[in-house]
Amino acid sequence: MTTPVLSVRDLTVSFPSEAGRVDAVRGVSFDLDEGRTLGIVGESGSGKSVTSLAVMGLLDDNARVGGSVMFEGQELLGKTDAAMSKIRGNGIAMIFQDPLTSLTPVFSVGDQIVEALTIHDPKISRRAARDRAVELLRLVGIPRPAERMRSFPHEFSGGMRQRVVIAIAMANNPRLIIADEPTTALDVTIQAQILDLVATAQRETGAAVMMITHDMGVVAHTADDVIVMYAGRPIEQAPVDELFADTRMPYSIGLLGAIPRVDKAEKQPLVPIKGSPPLLVDLPDACPFAARCPIAVDACRTSEPELVAVGGRPDHRAACLRAEEIRAGRIDGGPVYPVPPVPTSTLETVPRELRRPTLEVENLTKSFPLTKGSFRKRKIGEVHAVKGVSFDVREGETMAIVGESGSGKTTTLLQIMDFARQDAGDIRIVGTSVADIKGGRAERDLRRDVQIVFQDPVGSLDPRMTVFDVIAEPLRTVGLAAAEVGPRVDELMDLVGLDPAHSDRFPAAFSGGQRQRIGIARALATNPKLVVLDEPVSALDVSVQAGVINLLDELKVRLGLSYLFVAHDLSVVRHIADRVAVMYLGSFVEHGDVDAVFDDPQHPYTRALLSAIPVPDPVTERGREHIVLTGDLPSPTDTITGCAFVSRCPLYQTLDEPDRARCEQTVPTLTGRTDDHVNACHFR
Repeated sequence: MTTPVLSVRDLTVSFPSEAGRVDAVRGVSFDLDEGRTLGIVGESGSGKSVTSLAVMGLLDDNARVGGSVMFEGQELLGKTDAAMSKIRGNGIAMIFQDPLTSLTPVFSVGDQIVEALTIHDPKISRRAARDRAVELLRLVGIPRPAERMRSFPHEFSGGMRQRVVIAIAMANNPRLIIADEPTTALDVTIQAQILDLVATAQRETGAAVMMITHDMGVVAHTADDVIVMYAGRPIEQAPVDELFADTRMPYSIGLLGAIPRVDKAEKQPLVPIKGSPPLLVDLPDACPFAARCPIAVDACRTSEPELVAVGGRPDHRAACLRAEEIRAGRIDGGPVYPVPPVPTSTLETVPRELRRPTLEVENLTKSFPLTKGSFRKRKIGEVHAVKGVSFDVREGETMAIVGESGSGKTTTLLQIMDFARQDAGDIRIVGTSVADIKGGRAERDLRRDVQIVFQDPVGSLDPRMTVFDVIAEPLRTVGLAAAEVGPRVDELMDLVGLDPAHSDRFPAAFSGGQRQRIGIARALATNPKLVVLDEPVSALDVSVQAGVINLLDELKVRLGLSYLFVAHDLSVVRHIADRVAVMYLGSFVEHGDVDAVFDDPQHPYTRALLSAIPVPDPVTERGREHIVLTGDLPSPTDTITGCAFVSRCPLYQTLDEPDRARCEQTVPTLTGRTDDHVNACHFR
């Protein structure tokens, strides 16, 4: 038997607060061996990150830490900060969620990598450290590494900054790498690159990896063993294949049921976990999940269950009194979480071409001037944000636009919401051209038909206004009688699943999912025909996200709404959309029925996007083809003569010289076998 790289026993972490002692971590125990990856998963506030910070010794001074953390046979708890500094970055390295907080903005990335090397190896020469830093940047895929050594963090994209952080983590061949949500804020293609780099770092150093995430797909892709945390403690622990194939804890089953699947065409509603996690202050001696659990019994509320072996497997443990009764997500002859009914609409029987268009966009183009000079600014170029985009959205239909950050998705939405006139094209909303609108009452009347829900519910709601006033504001703007405002606000809150009695509260009193529901209620206030949704669920936990997605599906059917939906999560798009357009550098590269595009992707960029989405099933995930794109998006200021995807295209690399020349010199147009599925590639 080998000694584990990391052995944690009965780890506890608590913080003082005005409400009392917060027990953020309550008895975490695990072993992590060399070369293996442990995935720790759970909702926000479950104690995942606090566990990692306790291992690293990075908690605030007011934290009370108990238990034991053994790293290669030495106890870490109780060590001074000076002693821990010799271990951090050397024996244990950490990749944080936000690379900007990990990198010093006033030092070049090269100097920061060199510092990580020299501080732990005083004997290494400056020249050898710089050579090693260049080698590390090359290893993590930074182009022209010797040249980019002189660059500062702000000169890199988010994905490239995260690669620099991984290079620093690899610098001293650590024995343990802790990755705390390393891909949360990144595009799916960049996420695939980062996960591939973490695996590379593990192979290069032989390190053990602790992967902290809320994404069960990432767990299925990377982990050997899994811990599911809830209310500060592990509630299920098993090898990855065992946990996904024979899930025994209702909370774990709920997490899996709440995730939309990119590989599933069925339009069944997701299964959200109702309620919110408990406050970790003065927890009663009961199962902390009982209030949200669909199969809880009286015994669940009398004492907190221990984490014990289930299913005859000593390495599969669950903290549930009814774990032995659960088989394949079912108990007592039915599913643990009953699947909600599928909402149906009479519009589904009407062919698309017979439905009324709610939005028609023709040749949408937007560029921004690039200027230089402090006092007298002069134009030196243009940022080509959107280039000749055309599409329509029909009644009762969801149209999704997907692509990486910087592809022009949000600019497209803002152009539509701004009613921007086009030089060569047009925007028509419910048959009315924005070019015919002269402002005043005509514009206000048209704006009633199109509303928007933003990505961040915190930033889109005025914290100084009550929820009643937030929802009532558009009603008053369109001139609704004062006597009718109150009943309409109550109706809207009830429609989105909120208690109208809470309308006198401020947004801060609501959870993230509830705040997003408030934003949806506000958008529906004017009875719009079209709702524009800009990443409406990307900031939410998966359990909360499922409830909001189900709500959007239900409202579309009940009110006959049309949605224009922008997202980078293709799993969500597969679940909610009827049609999808894939956008790259301001242009559509593939467009059509969502099932046709997802089941038979034509453009190399679409194929790469779909392959980058991890599937929450380790067997399926390991058998999939993964296309990892190299490089970052070209600059939108560049003048491109041919296909904009040439610099990153895997197909281009396989072509002969004449065909490559065609890609480099001729812009491909949207064509296809049918009008319902088109793509912009010369060779697909």
